[in-house]
Amino acid sequence: MALIVQKFGGTSVGDLDRIRNVAERVARTYDEGNDMVVILSAMSGETDRLLDMAAKITKTPDSREVDALVSTGEQVSVSLMAITLRAMGYKACSMLGGQAEIFTDSSHTRARILDIKASRIKELLEDRNIVIVAGFQGVDEKGDITTLGRGGSDTSAVAVAAALRASRCEIFTDVDGIYTADPNICSKARKLDRISYDEMFEMASLGAKVLQIRSVEFAKKYDVPIHVRSSFSEEDGTMVVYEDANMEKVVVSGVTHNKNEARITLSKVPDRPGIAMQILAPIAEAGIGVDMIIQNTRAGNMTDLTFTVPKSDFDAALEIEKEVAADIGAEDVLGDKNIAKVSVVGVGMRSHSGVASKMFAAMAAEGINILMISTSEIRISCVIEEKYTELAVRALHSAFGLDAEG
Repeated sequence: MALIVQKFGGTSVGDLDRIRNVAERVARTYDEGNDMVVILSAMSGETDRLLDMAAKITKTPDSREVDALVSTGEQVSVSLMAITLRAMGYKACSMLGGQAEIFTDSSHTRARILDIKASRIKELLEDRNIVIVAGFQGVDEKGDITTLGRGGSDTSAVAVAAALRASRCEIFTDVDGIYTADPNICSKARKLDRISYDEMFEMASLGAKVLQIRSVEFAKKYDVPIHVRSSFSEEDGTMVVYEDANMEKVVVSGVTHNKNEARITLSKVPDRPGIAMQILAPIAEAGIGVDMIIQNTRAGNMTDLTFTVPKSDFDAALEIEKEVAADIGAEDVLGDKNIAKVSVVGVGMRSHSGVASKMFAAMAAEGINILMISTSEIRISCVIEEKYTELAVRALHSAFGLDAEG
């Protein structure tokens, strides 16, 4: 007998028929003798519907009240699941994040989990209940409801699995696993049987939307095996685990892309100590994340500094930098929203050379100009013009031998 945590997203519980299908799936795993904890998202579209209601009242709703509002979506789905399982003759109990003792900080709409006591969950499991927990939410030290940000149900599931020392955490989605590239733009993409935590972390941070990045962090830290699989089939999906020797034989495991970034350049900036801090500190103070940063030295003790930000933050960041440019004596501020980032990822890069040159050659052969480059131990990313994104992904996928046969 094993303790298994299963997480189902909004599409999987989108209506009553799908809730029944999930309940039957959970029941089958339970009938095999396993203890079961089920983490659910709100029904598909419900969180957006609630946020739209708040936006019709004011453009700046209080974040504490937003959390109180959107958390009701998961309350509906977990209670309907418990009602369904009970109607099928199973012992089941729904719990909100606070009842499950998921404690977070007080950063409303983007809270981070601090601790999970899970004492009530353990009591219910001992009595052979199927425990259904609302994902995406917790409670702070004041007892206020908090939410974990978009994709937070993945994080809830892995964190609960870690707290309970579950045998595995199964993430059910509308795709059947992790692919070597987005199959919507690369028809030759292949489903991976296994992928390392580090590779999955990089892919999630670079635009792959199958798993939320913080859930991968939790999984690696607490050694929780994740099985990513489809809600709509019985086939095995992709296991996310610690890397083994065989994984390093594959140089590149996947190609990712992200069209949700924009770049800002400050040109002819005085080249002196502390100038990068003066440029980027106001961006950080505004809560805007910066990804790639490149500095180019010019003649005359001048420099250019370019960085990327989320496209949704571009307008705010550009206005901030116009003020900064005036303060520091920069000549101009330029912005570009028509960019994309393409990346190759693989733990095999640690022991193989020539990956960058092969990547650059593949894009040169397609006439794609590289605007920015950044690297890590197992990843190389290039910023290109957005219109070449799909072409670049397919070219890199073929260049690194990832295409499916036939």
